[in-house]
Amino acid sequence: MLGRNRFQIKTPDQIRTMRRAGLVVAKGLEAMRAVAVPGATTADIDRAGRDVLEQHGSRSNFLNYGGDWGLPPYPGVACVSPNETIVHGIPGERELKDGDIVSIDYGAIVDGWHGDAARTVLVGDVSEEARTLSEVTRESMWAGIAKVVPGARIGDISAAVQASLESHDRDYGIIREYTGHGIGTEMHMDPDVPNWGRAGRGPKIVEGMVLCIEPMATLGTEVTATLDDEWTVVTVDGSWASHWENTVAVTSKGLWVLSEPDGGQAELEKRGVPFGPLD
Repeated sequence: MLGRNRFQIKTPDQIRTMRRAGLVVAKGLEAMRAVAVPGATTADIDRAGRDVLEQHGSRSNFLNYGGDWGLPPYPGVACVSPNETIVHGIPGERELKDGDIVSIDYGAIVDGWHGDAARTVLVGDVSEEARTLSEVTRESMWAGIAKVVPGARIGDISAAVQASLESHDRDYGIIREYTGHGIGTEMHMDPDVPNWGRAGRGPKIVEGMVLCIEPMATLGTEVTATLDDEWTVVTVDGSWASHWENTVAVTSKGLWVLSEPDGGQAELEKRGVPFGPLD
């Protein structure tokens, strides 16, 4: 299962199982999006994610994560991160307000194989600035995904994400401390996939790799702080943040975005990238 660079290379059947996990993730994110309305708490959102896992007989890869690293075991099945919270927001009693945005990061395990994805959700009547932040972050994710082709390098993905975020009339903070990653029999595996970098650098992408591409951007600077709970990461300047992520498999036919309901077909075809499902 390990390729030349000691990265986990999946068989077609293993990728098909990861697709099942990815579809649970997609359904959970949609259920949590529906709950993310003014007056809902971040715990309400997490509860909706728990319900989907239970309905599909899946396990959470977030719940109790981190204990092996000396961190407090993570108490939720989703990271729910409103406004100035970039990532790893612990679900609790914080209420969402009209005009907020909230990034939801969520995962599932099916037959030992992991899925992972994140979406930024708009709550009620959101400002154009906040709406645009989410959209440019989402677009940078797809710009990175489009570079996940055999023979390319991880740095090609990183450079594409960075170039996309830097192509706008205003500056966005590009979070550098937290990266995308490989995924398979564990949620976080090699290689790291930074959201900034130089094309042509890093490990080579090969068929059978599965990667999570996950940019995070802010309306201010890239400087972060971790709260006393040892999980919640916020912007130091209080600016709002957006987080988008998908799990992407490299197949013999092209790309299969395992955490998108349509497998990524619409977005990939829009960019001229071969769509490679293994259905």
